[in-house]
Amino acid sequence: MNITVILGLAGTVIGLVRALPQLVRLLRSRQALGVSVDTALTSAIVSFGWAAYGVLTNQPYVTLATGASAAVFFVITISALKFGRNIKEFRIAPVWFVALCVAFLIKGQAGLGIILPISILVSNIPQICVAAREEDLTDLSFGTWVLSMSDGLVWGLYSVIEQDYSIMVFALFQLMTSGAIVFLKFLNQKKHHAEV
Repeated sequence: MNITVILGLAGTVIGLVRALPQLVRLLRSRQALGVSVDTALTSAIVSFGWAAYGVLTNQPYVTLATGASAAVFFVITISALKFGRNIKEFRIAPVWFVALCVAFLIKGQAGLGIILPISILVSNIPQICVAAREEDLTDLSFGTWVLSMSDGLVWGLYSVIEQDYSIMVFALFQLMTSGAIVFLKFLNQKKHHAEV
C-alpha cells in the first residue's frame, strides 16, 4: 500500500465523519445557535461538485469522501432550518450552485478544477461571519471544524503527491478557514467560561 492510497483512505474516512459531530450536536440540542445554514448548504453543494470532479479525474477517494460529506451537510442544512435558522440566510449557496454549474457547462472538468478550490472560501466564510458576530456559539461543533482542519492537512499531502493543484489550493483554504472557525469557537467558549 503506497502513501497516496493511505492518504486517500485517511481523507475518505475524515470526509465521511467530519460533519457528523455537527449533525449529532444539532440533533441533541434541537437548536442551531451559532450554526450558519448558508455554510451548511454551500458545503453540500461544493462537496457534490468535488464528488463530480473526483469522477471526472478518476480519483475515487475524492468522490467517496466528498459525496458522503455532501449528504451529511445537506441533512445539517435541513436540521438547522428545523431548529431555528431561517431560509433567508441563504445568500451564497444559490449563487455558488449556479457558478459551479456554469463553470462545468463552459469548461467541464477544467472549469470545476478552477472554481472548486476557492469554493471552500465561499462555503466557510459565512460560518466565520456567524461565529464572529453571534454571542452564543453553543451549537457550533468544535469537533467538525477540527476534523475539517485535519481534512485540509490530509488532502494537502495527497495533492502534493498527486500534483493536483486544485486539491492543493482547496486544502490550504480548508486549513485556514477551518482554523479560523476553531479559533473563534475557542474564544467564545473562553469568554463564556470567564462570565460564569
